[in-house]
Amino acid sequence: MIEIKNLSKTFANITAVDNISLKAKAGEIFGLLGPNGAGKSTTINCISGLVVASEGSISINGFNVASQAIKAKQSLGLVPQELALYEDLSAHENLVFWGSAYGLSGDELEQRIQEVLKDVGLEARQKEPVKQFSGGMKRRLNFACAILHKPAALLLDEPTVGVDPQSREHLLQAIIKLKKAGTAVIYTTHYMEEAERLCDNLAIIDGGIIIASGTVADLRAQVGERDLITLKGDFVNLDNKKALEEMNAEILELDKQEIRLLIAEASTRLSEVLETINSVYGKVTQVTIQQANLESLFIKLTGRALRDAS
Repeated sequence: MIEIKNLSKTFANITAVDNISLKAKAGEIFGLLGPNGAGKSTTINCISGLVVASEGSISINGFNVASQAIKAKQSLGLVPQELALYEDLSAHENLVFWGSAYGLSGDELEQRIQEVLKDVGLEARQKEPVKQFSGGMKRRLNFACAILHKPAALLLDEPTVGVDPQSREHLLQAIIKLKKAGTAVIYTTHYMEEAERLCDNLAIIDGGIIIASGTVADLRAQVGERDLITLKGDFVNLDNKKALEEMNAEILELDKQEIRLLIAEASTRLSEVLETINSVYGKVTQVTIQQANLESLFIKLTGRALRDAS
């Protein structure tokens, strides 16, 4: 289990993490969803001991990270954003190195190497130098190195950033397998679809502060039984919100290139919406309708999309 209580981290005059608390239980994936710079990586670095927290406490498997660091880290696996691989070595040689660092050796180490290579789909490429691997393959190997010792707790910091679809699916399936085996996982991402697919509980973090938390169902309920309409075009009269409010539409985003609304039964009311937008705000060039999701909630809470936040 991973438990964080009232964690804060300040760098000079910048508060990167501001009094957050969360818990990932055995066999549970806890997601931290937020934009780049929200405080996700700082939180991971504090849990792993790479950064010393300014305030608060962190425990892993019952051991305090500050006062019982060695015992806490023995239960921990870490997949950082930056690759921790030796590119001149083969995939197998990298795994031998990291397995030895975890105290594995002999037949036990070789058995685990073959197991994790199979999990990430690299068993056929294990003798090749890592420098010949694609970015997605390196990400998969980076993940394999972190789970060699069967950690009770695992930290995953944006593990699928920039990977191809095949590598992404390998990683997501491997994470689900670890969850089923009882591993406690903290998963940071700015991909809301991954959070919705994987996480039992999650927190939306922005500016170092948790702005919403709960199960995916709990968080979706904050948006309500409404659809998300995104309209792109060239818009004017943005100060005039009355026309949209009269349609019982909740405005999430209203700018010169994009309008986002939450509205009930959007598909049956699309013609009404388009008529209003075209007559009051300007020409619509593109429309999408989707079920409200975690990004809708983020926009509702912060006034901007995850992809645009910084």
